[in-house]
Amino acid sequence: MQLRRWIIVIIITVGVISAIVYGFMPKPVSVDLVKVSRGPLKVTVEEEGRTRVKDRFVVSAPVAGFMRRIQFDVGDRVQKGQSLVELEPLKSNLLDPRSHAAAQAAVSSAEASLKVEEERARAAAADAEYARTNLERIRKLYEGGYVAKDALEQAETGAKRAGANLLSAEAAVKVARFELERAQTVLRHSAAENTEIQGKIVTIQSPVNGSVLKIYRESEGVVQSGEPVIDIGDPEKLEVKVEVLSADAVKIKPGASVLFERWGGNSTLPGRVRVVEPAGFTKISSLGVEEQRVLVIVDLTSSDKGAQSLGDGYRLEASFIIWEGKDILQAPASGLFRNQEGWAIFVVKNNRALKREVRVGQRTGLVAEVLSGLTEGEEVISHPDNSIEDRTRVRPR
Repeated sequence: MQLRRWIIVIIITVGVISAIVYGFMPKPVSVDLVKVSRGPLKVTVEEEGRTRVKDRFVVSAPVAGFMRRIQFDVGDRVQKGQSLVELEPLKSNLLDPRSHAAAQAAVSSAEASLKVEEERARAAAADAEYARTNLERIRKLYEGGYVAKDALEQAETGAKRAGANLLSAEAAVKVARFELERAQTVLRHSAAENTEIQGKIVTIQSPVNGSVLKIYRESEGVVQSGEPVIDIGDPEKLEVKVEVLSADAVKIKPGASVLFERWGGNSTLPGRVRVVEPAGFTKISSLGVEEQRVLVIVDLTSSDKGAQSLGDGYRLEASFIIWEGKDILQAPASGLFRNQEGWAIFVVKNNRALKREVRVGQRTGLVAEVLSGLTEGEEVISHPDNSIEDRTRVRPR
């Protein structure tokens, strides 16, 4: 009986001691585990963009007059040379002798400007032809192994830049020719040139084939010389303008790939950077912070039929691909933390968190490229808190 009593006392004592020890033992910390894996990785810069017509013509009144009511609606198709607006001359003289002389000078100036732009277009055409020939020569040398790939890429970029400059020069010639036509219209309808033309109607014609994009004033009334009346352009030829932070703009190069999402369709639209403007501007964010931004112009390269429903001024979300790899070892960026001059992460083995130094490369908002320190399949802690240290006991959530 006495022995049995002692056995019960010992069992109770051992149980109490075990409970006390267990109560003071640190409990495992619940953590989120993520496996280190391999896969494709893209580093992108994401911003909001707006579509716009590539060649937009703002048709303005060549002279002051009484504008008749515009018979077009926004979206109507127009042909080159088609009458857009009719202006009746004001009761006063359309042009006095001094203004007539100024109109003649304006015609001469417009003719000179047209010649300048035509010469620039010829020079741009010569540069484009040279760049194309140089690209063919460099490509042959590259195929023969005589030059590096960097030389080929430079030649391709030079050819693209020369082609873009040629298109810009040709557009400038069109604008200069239109300005000449406008100046000639003023001179043709000068009262000093022919007093009988006083009651003649001035007709403003469409400079190109396209659609009506904007009507500044539909109702009839007096308009001043140079006052915009109607915008004409081809909505099927669109480009996208994106305002990016200057710190991100330095990473974006002409020719870089762009993906457009959330434009209203289910697919992703591809694009390519055409121009990164060299001048930035200051913009106030929605939080009241001054930001230095740069305008990036992107050409849409999609053949998606759904993209044809896009028009001028439509919103898109652009992702500029500044780096990408196919088979990249990657870990969650949320698991990385600073360790002196480098980075570290907690690897979980046998339910313990082991601190390990790692070397990382490219990073996105979610994952980071691991150059050394981890192997595929290892489990790491995502979002470690301050309670986790080296060799801390953990358990997965």
